[in-house]
Amino acid sequence: METNSSPHVVAVTGAGGYIASWLVKALLSRGYHVRGTEKVRDAVEGTKNVIRTAASAGVRRVVFTSSIGAVHMNPKRSPDAVLDESCWSDPEFCKNTKNWYCYAKMMAEKAAMEEAEKVGVELVVVVPSLTMGPFLHATISGSIAGVLGYMTGSIKAYRNAVQGYVDVRDIVQAHILVYENSAASGRYLCIEKVIHRSELCQMLRDMFPDYPVTDKCVCSDEVNPRVKPYKFSNKRIRDLGLELTPIKQSLYETVKCLQERGDLPPPRARLVASL
Repeated sequence: METNSSPHVVAVTGAGGYIASWLVKALLSRGYHVRGTEKVRDAVEGTKNVIRTAASAGVRRVVFTSSIGAVHMNPKRSPDAVLDESCWSDPEFCKNTKNWYCYAKMMAEKAAMEEAEKVGVELVVVVPSLTMGPFLHATISGSIAGVLGYMTGSIKAYRNAVQGYVDVRDIVQAHILVYENSAASGRYLCIEKVIHRSELCQMLRDMFPDYPVTDKCVCSDEVNPRVKPYKFSNKRIRDLGLELTPIKQSLYETVKCLQERGDLPPPRARLVASL
């Protein structure tokens, strides 16, 4: 967020989080003065309060971080349809399946749009998929915890499901691009690739063969056919100049970060060999 009086001062909410910590680092390297704030606790009312506070402080533009959960959860969408910025999750489906995270992210984004229009603030939205890549913050996020679970073998089988992935540093660059480009508006979907969980595990096994990454699915492919990756468009954000990191590279750096921090022990085979 940028104020009228101080064009190089920006505020970042939840500055200690996975994406936000990288965003703070990138903004500082570009010469911005960054003010970090605590994470917004209440999805809808908290978001509205941030927009109102921004308007009262003279902020001209707010970049809102949404989630793939706000656009993807809709069983009525055709398997052949392309997921893009026009898509929204189905609120009733989210409630019926008790997917409160996706419901909250969708409602928060819509609240941000409504409040920004009401108070006259420019709102641009970045919609990232599941985030990968090295991390700066102390705690392990949910997306990284899944990778750690595969690497340690604590996840014994993968789900018959697909997921969109994007590198955390690409999400950060997307935020900066839509913030600094005065012509940017609306939503920007940020996905590098959509792959099946089996492909994710295969990548991990290929890059780190000494770790016990599962090759089993929780359900039989004969009974439940393998889910196919959905189509998506990231054209809007690429048109602004974003070059996306291949998911395999991002996944590799995720694991290396876990190793370097001591969150992922050395593989058992290497320990035995060293005895």
